[in-house]
Amino acid sequence: MIETAEDFREAVLSEQWWEKRSFVGCDFTEADLRGLRTQGCTFDQCDFTKADFEGSRHEASAFRSCTFDRSVLAKTRWSSCSMLGSSFVDCRFQKVAFTECDLSLVSLSKARLSKVDFGGLRLREANLLEADLTGADLRGADLTGARLAGAKLEGADLRGARLDANGLVQANLSGVHVDTETAIAYAAAHGLVIR
Repeated sequence: MIETAEDFREAVLSEQWWEKRSFVGCDFTEADLRGLRTQGCTFDQCDFTKADFEGSRHEASAFRSCTFDRSVLAKTRWSSCSMLGSSFVDCRFQKVAFTECDLSLVSLSKARLSKVDFGGLRLREANLLEADLTGADLRGADLTGARLAGAKLEGADLRGARLDANGLVQANLSGVHVDTETAIAYAAAHGLVIR
């Protein structure tokens, strides 16, 4: 069953279990989604402005081209989920856990992501402009094509992460933990001749 353009504004949907449900263009503005559990659900172009997801769990669900504006994402768990093309504006990410998720093409510009674990995730072509990634775990993350200009990365762990030359030029890697391969790629991207 596909729910299209349904109005869930200010709905209280906390502690529910949703399995294999599909939502297209639905409005969840200011909805209470605390403790919600989704499995195999799809959300396409849905609006989660000011929605409260605190303590929710999502497994093998897709949130594609959705809007998360001032949404509460604290203490949420996302496992094998796709967030392809979704935008996050001024959201609370405290104690968020992502496992085997695809965050390609997401917009996290100016997001406060300090100490968030993005290890091993796909962040291809993600907009991370001016994002605060201080102390974030990005080990093994795929950051190919990611926009990193102005991102705060001090104390972040980028060992094993994949970055292209453009990302390495944009990023300020001062105080960042990298492996030898990334250090060499960073030096080459900045014009050093390595022999």
